[in-house]
Amino acid sequence: MESLNRDPTVDSEFANEFAEIESTHDQRAKAQLYSELLTKIINKPSSSLARDLTLFFGAIFGSEISVIATRPLLDRFISSLKPLPANIRIQVGLPAITVLQTRATSVEEQDALLRETLADAYEEVEEYSDAARVLQGIHLDSSQRHISDEEKIRMWIRIIRLYLEDDDAGGAEMFLNKIKNLPTKTEDPALQLHFQLSQARILDARQRFLEASQEYLAVSLASGVDEEDRLQALSAAIRCVVLAPAGPQRSRALSRLYKDDRSSSLEEYSILEKIFRDQLLTEDEVTNFASGLVPHQLAQTADGLTVLDKAVIEHNLLAASRLYENIQVDDLGLILGLKASGEMTAGEKAEAYAARMLEQGRLKGSIDQIEGVISFDSEIYGDGMTDRSLRYWDAGVQHLAQDVENVAAAIMDEFPEFSTTQMVH
Repeated sequence: MESLNRDPTVDSEFANEFAEIESTHDQRAKAQLYSELLTKIINKPSSSLARDLTLFFGAIFGSEISVIATRPLLDRFISSLKPLPANIRIQVGLPAITVLQTRATSVEEQDALLRETLADAYEEVEEYSDAARVLQGIHLDSSQRHISDEEKIRMWIRIIRLYLEDDDAGGAEMFLNKIKNLPTKTEDPALQLHFQLSQARILDARQRFLEASQEYLAVSLASGVDEEDRLQALSAAIRCVVLAPAGPQRSRALSRLYKDDRSSSLEEYSILEKIFRDQLLTEDEVTNFASGLVPHQLAQTADGLTVLDKAVIEHNLLAASRLYENIQVDDLGLILGLKASGEMTAGEKAEAYAARMLEQGRLKGSIDQIEGVISFDSEIYGDGMTDRSLRYWDAGVQHLAQDVENVAAAIMDEFPEFSTTQMVH
C-alpha cells in the first residue's frame, strides 16, 4: 500500500528537478533553482501543466525558504499564471489560495494578486458568484499594507457587479452597505457613478422599481458618461417605471421620463407614451415589452402573476377610471383580461384590485358591493378628460421650453459675440 506521506512530486515530469532543489541547502540558490524550474514548466506546456504548477506551488511552501525569498517567487508565479487559459488558472489558483490562507499575513499582497487573477478566470467563464467570493477573501483592513478608501470602494464595486450578474441582490447589497458605511465619501466621479449605477441595479433586482427608475434616470443625466450608456440607463429607467405600482408617485416619474426629449428615440417609448396618456395597453404591446425584460423582472409572485402582469392590470384599471364614471365589476374584469380561478370570478378579482388601490390611495372612487359597481372620482382637476388635457398641456409647454433653450444654446455656441451683446441683464 502506497504511503500517505509519499512525495507527490516524484510522479511529475520534473521529478528530478524537484529532488535536486530539495537537496540544496543554500536558500538563495534554492530560490534561484525554483525560479528556473518555473520557467521550464511554463515553456513546456503539456496536459499535466495544471498539476505541475500546483506541485510547484506546494513545493515552494513546503521548502525551507524564507518569506523574503518566497515573495519574488510568488510574484513570478502569479505573473506566469495570468496569460494561461481560464480553466488552468482555476485549477491552479483554487488550491493555491487555500495554501496561502495559512500564511496570508506574511504574503498579503501576493494573496490579493492571486485572488484577482483567479477572479478574472472565473469571470471569463461566467462563474460570477465564485469570482465575487474569491475577491471577498482579500484583506482590505490590513496592518501590513495601506489600502485607501477609494481602493476599497473600487474592489467592493467589482464584487457588487459580479453578484448582480448572477442576480444575487443580497450579496451585492451587503457590499453596497460597506461603501455607505465608510466615514469618508469618494470624490472620484467615476466611482460615484459606479456606486449610483450599482444602487440602481440592486433596487431593480429587489423589485423596488420606482426608486430604481429614479436612480437610472440620474445615471442617464450624469456627465462623463458615453451617450450610448446614457440611453441604456434611460431605457432601464423607463422599464422600471412601467413595472412600478400604479399611483401618483409613478405618474410623476412617468411625466418626467415622457418629457425627456431622448425618450422618443427609444424602443420603450411607445409603451411609455400610452401609459402616460392613460391609454389601455393591449396584450401584443405587453408581450413586446416583456421581451426586453430580464429574469427577475419577469419573476412570478405568490398568486402566479408576474410583476409585469400586476403593473399592467393596475395601469389598465387606472386607464379605465379615466374612461368610465362607473362600471360593473364583471365588465371591468373583462377589460383587464382577468380570468376566473378557484373560487373567484374575473369580476371579483377586478374588485379586489380596485379595493387594494383605493385603500392605498392610488385610485379615487368607491365600490358598491351590493350592486357590483365601481364608481371613479377624478378629484384633482374634475373629470378624467380635463385631468389628461392639463397633463398634455403641461408636457407640451415643457417640450417647447426645452426646444427654446436648445436653440438659444446653439446660437450662443455659434455666435458668442452676438449673444453677449443681445443678452438681457
